[in-house]
Amino acid sequence: MRLKIGLLLRSLLVVGSFLGLVVLWSSLSPRPDEPSPLSRMREDRAVNNPLPDRGGNGLALGEDRFKPVVPWPHVEGVEVDLESIRRKNKAGPEQERRAGGGDNQRDVMQRQYLTFKPQTLTYRDPVLRPGVLGNFEPKEPEPHGVVGGPGEKAQPLVLGPEFKHAVQASIKEFGFNMVASDMISLDRSVNDLRQEECKYWHYDENLLTASVVIVFHNEGWSTLMRTVHSVIKRTPRKYLAEIVLIDDFSNKEHLKGKLDEYIKLWNGLVKVFRNERREGLIQARSIGAQKAKLGQVLIYLDAHCEVAANWYAPLVAPISKDRTICTVPIIDVINGNTYEIVPQGGGDEDGYARGVWDWSMLWKRVPLTPQEKRMRKTKTEPYRSPAMAGGLFAIERDFFFELGLYDPGLQIWGGENFEISYKIWQCGGKLLFVPCSRVGHIYRLEGWQGNPPPIYVGSSPTLKNYVRVVEVWWDEYKDYFYASRPESKALAYGDISELKKFREDHNCKSFKWFMEEIAYDVTSHYPLPPRNVDWGEAFAPDSYPTPTSRPSSQSPLLSDQILSPPRVKTTFQ
Repeated sequence: MRLKIGLLLRSLLVVGSFLGLVVLWSSLSPRPDEPSPLSRMREDRAVNNPLPDRGGNGLALGEDRFKPVVPWPHVEGVEVDLESIRRKNKAGPEQERRAGGGDNQRDVMQRQYLTFKPQTLTYRDPVLRPGVLGNFEPKEPEPHGVVGGPGEKAQPLVLGPEFKHAVQASIKEFGFNMVASDMISLDRSVNDLRQEECKYWHYDENLLTASVVIVFHNEGWSTLMRTVHSVIKRTPRKYLAEIVLIDDFSNKEHLKGKLDEYIKLWNGLVKVFRNERREGLIQARSIGAQKAKLGQVLIYLDAHCEVAANWYAPLVAPISKDRTICTVPIIDVINGNTYEIVPQGGGDEDGYARGVWDWSMLWKRVPLTPQEKRMRKTKTEPYRSPAMAGGLFAIERDFFFELGLYDPGLQIWGGENFEISYKIWQCGGKLLFVPCSRVGHIYRLEGWQGNPPPIYVGSSPTLKNYVRVVEVWWDEYKDYFYASRPESKALAYGDISELKKFREDHNCKSFKWFMEEIAYDVTSHYPLPPRNVDWGEAFAPDSYPTPTSRPSSQSPLLSDQILSPPRVKTTFQ
């Protein structure tokens, strides 16, 4: 009897377990009118991370339901590392096959920029309507940062003798009178130095958007922040995609946690990226181009500037019309002691000048020529310039990458303004100065201790930069540079084969063409120096080295460019 009861209980247990499994399976199986658990997971993911799914053609399905962060389609250029993107997105073999494979696809991406991309967007030319206020002009007077405060309307702030020692200390550390700067509102009003005609230009409102890139190294707080504030205050928000700050290895405390906390006020509009070593202004700008991904145009400003009224539209309009144009604002002078803003000296009767150089490669400004004036219908239209000063300019982002950014062999500071200018002109672009876009810039004062280059750079980085530029772009004209800078003849300037290949691949024009067609006025201001017929070393009779002390010219370790001493210029007529 006990055996029968035990068998019965075991049988009931087995049957109950089986029925329980059936019920559980039924509850997990989707009914025809219910979505599957996988579908529900996809829906939940879409709610939490509302990014559009993409079909096989790469277009967003139901894309009209999503509002993009930026109001333009953004396509990355050749700088994108396709392999890392594939790894990041965990693309499958089928995507690899459709993309043409890893190495083959990279080759295609590299080859596509051997010629520049064509202009695809259409914009109306600006229209001058005398007496009718322009559509980008402020409708009301600019509000003061502090009503009646110091420095408003760019009036000079003159401090008393009691501040003398503090002022001198700030100039030594930062190059400016930071005592006065810290007393002036970050949102101060500025004066309008434009020609009256500038106020009546009307621009296409479908302008390109911009990322403003500002590189700084141990900059004073108020001068840096006033730059940022002025951009935000005087730029229409719909066009300002982001402000990208590149900290080039600063060691000032106020440029660390305080800065990170302060820029949170703008909810992500202002970003800061920090270099892991001192790169110098040139390469830090190239880094800035890589970090600034939202704007269609890159606008570079120095870390001690103030933009003026309606600076944006005139600067970006020519680029919107022609993507191979690079524009430069008219740069006014902010007095580093009093913070008064005045026009630069020199130029023609309207203060307009073209950027050129002398044959030792120093930056110069010369008056606008009659030939350039005849090319314009009005005196406030943009005009051609052979070169830029380098600190302030605007360029389409993709075009800048197609040009290869700055020569990666240029170090710290110097010569990059000429390199990018020559590259633009000789390779099919244009460089325009824009009279109706004005930006104030503070120039360092005497007494500044400077920012010495890092040890790894070595000596004479600027002179080496000049040599790289003339060796790549000046062709036979480089002899005139060496005639003016004979000490540079022996400098090692590194490998330039890739840069010369760039010139060849892009069918860039000769420097002779450039001098005759664009920079035709340089020689009238700075005549060509006589070329050196021969080069050698000169010694006084009592100091001439003995044969045993002179280095052997056959030694493979003593290359002419690396280890020989600077040669003395000797011209034979």
